[in-house]
Amino acid sequence: MIPYLLLMKEDAEQRHHDLRELFNGLRYVIRYGIAWRTMPNDLPPWTAVYQQSRRWMDAGYFEAVVHDLRAVLRLAAGRKAELTTAIIDSRALRPTPESRSRFGYDGAKRKKGSKLHMAVDTLGHLLALHVTPADRDGWAEIGPLTEVIQQATDGSVELAWADQGYTGSKAAKAAEEQDITLEIVRLHQAKRGFVLLPRRWIVERSFAWATRCRRLVKDYERCASTLAAMHTITFAGFMPWVTAKIVLSVFTSQPDSPSPGQNRAKKRNCILNSGGMAAIALCGRRPSFRNWRCAPASPPYSGSRPVSSGCSSGPPSPVM
Repeated sequence: MIPYLLLMKEDAEQRHHDLRELFNGLRYVIRYGIAWRTMPNDLPPWTAVYQQSRRWMDAGYFEAVVHDLRAVLRLAAGRKAELTTAIIDSRALRPTPESRSRFGYDGAKRKKGSKLHMAVDTLGHLLALHVTPADRDGWAEIGPLTEVIQQATDGSVELAWADQGYTGSKAAKAAEEQDITLEIVRLHQAKRGFVLLPRRWIVERSFAWATRCRRLVKDYERCASTLAAMHTITFAGFMPWVTAKIVLSVFTSQPDSPSPGQNRAKKRNCILNSGGMAAIALCGRRPSFRNWRCAPASPPYSGSRPVSSGCSSGPPSPVM
């Protein structure tokens, strides 16, 4: 991950703090929701962490990490690196005094704040997002969101799934302008209680991954661009753990028990040729399972159904 982190020479004279420690400080702020000025003493000063974080955000470092690791994880799951399907949804975040100047009121959810519009692939990994006031309807943001999707995938997406909030000719027309067919996943007619909708649960699970970080539970940011960057950093933080776990499982698996549905050697070469070992470098060490609150369960790599296990599927707790 050094090519991503380095914005100048590693031996530059003005570098006083280790890049790994600066990155750890940024992850600590997002994971535990602390203020910048309350940075722990065993991390670099908050001014250094904040300034370097702004440089990384402005340089688009985290978007590049998410884009590359998404391709690695798709190849490891037996999918093509170029995705053709996306899942779209939005989530309202309650405001704070810092974000009060730009919040709106969502009449459908009866909630004030900001609204995060996000698109993920069929594995639940981040594809595109942007932030608006909560009074902006989801269907009205289909045009800008699909445009970002096509920019991130070089125009390879052909189909997008969404919920009934995106129903209407205007949303469908806005998606067609970007060469994307919008398909609505509707509720069953005889709904009784909670119903797990096909395909739609994947993006909801991605929202749940993000809410594990306290900084993302509410809108604590003054700028909408910072809030979007915080979500991107979150996905850039847990995707290397998933990649590292896959790589380690491939190399430590027994020769007589290959991965289901794939040849062990072929899968190993596929990950290595895609740069999957770089994920271990970002993690800094081999993932340790003893600090997890439950048995480790990585995000499922099949978009057909959710994983039924003793604990919620998703990234491990010590990610951020």
